[in-house]
Amino acid sequence: MKKLVIVLLAAVATSCVSTKSTLKNVDDNAPDLQLAGNAIVITEVSTDPKYGYVPEYPVKLFIQNTLVEDRYPKRCLEALAGHNGEKIFYKKVDTCCPFPSARTSMGAGLLDIYEVRWVGIQRPLRVYVNIYSKGKLMAPMGFSIKKSAK
Repeated sequence: MKKLVIVLLAAVATSCVSTKSTLKNVDDNAPDLQLAGNAIVITEVSTDPKYGYVPEYPVKLFIQNTLVEDRYPKRCLEALAGHNGEKIFYKKVDTCCPFPSARTSMGAGLLDIYEVRWVGIQRPLRVYVNIYSKGKLMAPMGFSIKKSAK
């Protein structure tokens, strides 16, 4: 009976994941992340209005050791500022969008969704972050890069 429950749970968990990834901006040749203090180094702002704002084009923070996964999205966000350099405030609000990944023990990854605000913005922005795939790291359009994070 115990084995049957385990098999059923595994079947349900894997049935929720498509066998084909919907992620569009994966680049295994992208440079590794660089740290400066408590922030990840970001050198440019994306010109793609989808980058970071839709699940198919998440911000990519490939992390070798997913045991420390919660640190890196925060380090990325700490490198960002509002469009005029404003201090940003953020919180993780959800996870979504399972996709196949050989870099996890479950064979699937999830995107983290962060809600980001700053003084003067009318409504918070939702930023999708992927720690399991590599891609060129940029600030999403509408953000700027903190001067101390360049």
